[in-house]
Amino acid sequence: MKSGNSLHPVNEEIAIKFDSVWFSYGDLTVLENASFHIHRGEFVALMGPNGSGKTTVLKLLLGLEEPAAGNIELFGAPRKQAAVGRIGFVPQQPPADTAFPITVKDLVRMGLLEPLSGYAGENIAISGAMEQAGIEELAMRPYRALSGGQRRRVLLARALASRPDILILDEPTANMDTESEDRLFETLGALKGSTTILIVTHDTEFVTALTERVLCLGVQRGIVQHRIEAAGAGNAHSGSAFQGARVLHGENIPADDCC
Repeated sequence: MKSGNSLHPVNEEIAIKFDSVWFSYGDLTVLENASFHIHRGEFVALMGPNGSGKTTVLKLLLGLEEPAAGNIELFGAPRKQAAVGRIGFVPQQPPADTAFPITVKDLVRMGLLEPLSGYAGENIAISGAMEQAGIEELAMRPYRALSGGQRRRVLLARALASRPDILILDEPTANMDTESEDRLFETLGALKGSTTILIVTHDTEFVTALTERVLCLGVQRGIVQHRIEAAGAGNAHSGSAFQGARVLHGENIPADDCC
């Protein structure tokens, strides 16, 4: 089966599915008959301007809100029945109290949502998550002493500690320098194919070159899919080797038409 930018085996499992989802805040309708699905291992960007409904989609995926109508499924099961730890979430903003005296290792430990096989099992999961995020050398550093880019990678490690099947990142490169972006996308590139990755961004023109499909919010309160143009010298968004895929807004296809 063929998507706008990638090929999938016919029997590839669907990780995330929105089926005719409606959602309103009082009289304000945010999502109207919105449908899309994402396959296991895909790297997808969800974009739209501020106020388009990106945060609402995140809340629905994370189980913080329920749709007024329609269905949301994870790996073929209703969202409510999803096992704890199947979704890892990296928020845009760090924990509210950055002055709280906690080490990087202890913050990553907070990502363990289910008991593991004893202290040794926990340490293996924590060490593995920090290695994936490239922050092993920061393990005993106070979180408050880190730079913005380092903090974002610590939050990524926290999300990876539970070994999630789906990883969602909200504005992951906000206020990050090019080197920090590169290190982040190196980690995501290594996860691509085994972990379903959804990046939420307000940048409606460019996405990382790792992106396979782009879903766009804000079109008649629904979701459409845009084609993307591969990275090249003429459309590089920044100096990062992982940036530069241009979103082709003039080429819309239904968001659920990717097979």
